[in-house]
Amino acid sequence: MNPERRYAPLSALQHFVYCERQCALIHLEQVWINNRLTAEGNLLHEKVHETSGENRPGIRLVRGLSVVSETLGVIGQCDLVEFLSSRKRHPNAAERWDAVRPVEYKRGRPKSHAADLVQLCAQAICLEEMLGIPITEGALFYGEPRRRTEVPFTLELRDTTIQAAQALHALLERGVTPAALYRASLCRGCSLLQICLPRRRETPAQVGNWFRDTLNQLLMER
Repeated sequence: MNPERRYAPLSALQHFVYCERQCALIHLEQVWINNRLTAEGNLLHEKVHETSGENRPGIRLVRGLSVVSETLGVIGQCDLVEFLSSRKRHPNAAERWDAVRPVEYKRGRPKSHAADLVQLCAQAICLEEMLGIPITEGALFYGEPRRRTEVPFTLELRDTTIQAAQALHALLERGVTPAALYRASLCRGCSLLQICLPRRRETPAQVGNWFRDTLNQLLMER
């Protein structure tokens, strides 16, 4: 690591792709509020990190592995990293791996946005730099379907991740929180909704409609 370099948290990259304003509120203004969704996510991650490592035939599982990337300028932890080896090919080489695969745990279901994909790809780039080996795929484990979504690390996803990291650092260096922009699919589940107030510039009728929609959504979740 370069002691003179400013590294951004891996989580900030996910926040940035999800919503630039949310990212700025958390990482510039140090604002954070838990809601039911974030609390469920925290419990899921705590369960994943209950043990640090585990050996199985042909696989080494490492939880909470600290990673860093000079290319992206990010630092953080991987929920789970799987080190895969073939006993037939390397019977006496415990530290030689055929493949390495990061696995990120998320509550809920697969998302329509790319925030989770970018976060996972950033973990892969960190591991590639640290281990000196190519990593071709990882996985996202979502809590509701309770199954993995395999994620290939394509050139397109890698480019998206690098560009997002560059834009994230530009945001952090500017130190200016972007203006609020209401997007129903993102804002309704955001724990910072009542601080961000993305609809405060809209007309009373629009705000009234939003209030009714939000209330109905909360009642449906009970």
